[in-house]
Amino acid sequence: MASYNNIFKITHNNVLPAQGSILISEPFLQDAYFQRAVVLLIEHNKEGSMGFVLNKKTDLIVNSFFPELESFPEMPIYLGGPVTANRLFFIHSLGDLIIPDSVKIKDQLYFDGDFEALKRYILNGHSIDGKVKFFLGYSGWTEGQLGNEINHNSWVVSHASKGNVLLADGDSFWKNSLEQLGSNYKAWTKYPKDPYLN
Repeated sequence: MASYNNIFKITHNNVLPAQGSILISEPFLQDAYFQRAVVLLIEHNKEGSMGFVLNKKTDLIVNSFFPELESFPEMPIYLGGPVTANRLFFIHSLGDLIIPDSVKIKDQLYFDGDFEALKRYILNGHSIDGKVKFFLGYSGWTEGQLGNEINHNSWVVSHASKGNVLLADGDSFWKNSLEQLGSNYKAWTKYPKDPYLN
């Protein structure tokens, strides 16, 4: 049965992971956090890697936790990963002039920063739609762990665009990310989540 599984595994595309790239999970990965997931890598070095699952929206909204934001448009929270799942993180395109202490991920894409400055920005009437994305928890890999998973074809690496990353949601984003890699990957979007049920 192992050979049957291998037919559907993502073939390594020789793109190496880097800060700002995305990881697209293989079609049949059954992990609760990473099934049909797309992860933005915000850090990748020899010590390990850190990222956020972009396309797993929760039922929670930021507004519920901050009374001063209750009357503003709903700000959804995504499930970033299993590590530190009780902490709120965010990525944004506002830059470190608007949100001090932000960490640049890549061109016009930043990680965290002064949350009070972000709240002031919202309270002053600025829309954050398509500019800020919130997460509970993050995804982490120890030294060598992510490389090993990529070599075992659990992930394929691709490039992220600011707009796609901030608007990503649901299985459709996973499918679109695969389709952009070419016909070999597009075919996998039609596979059932569990091949044994088909």
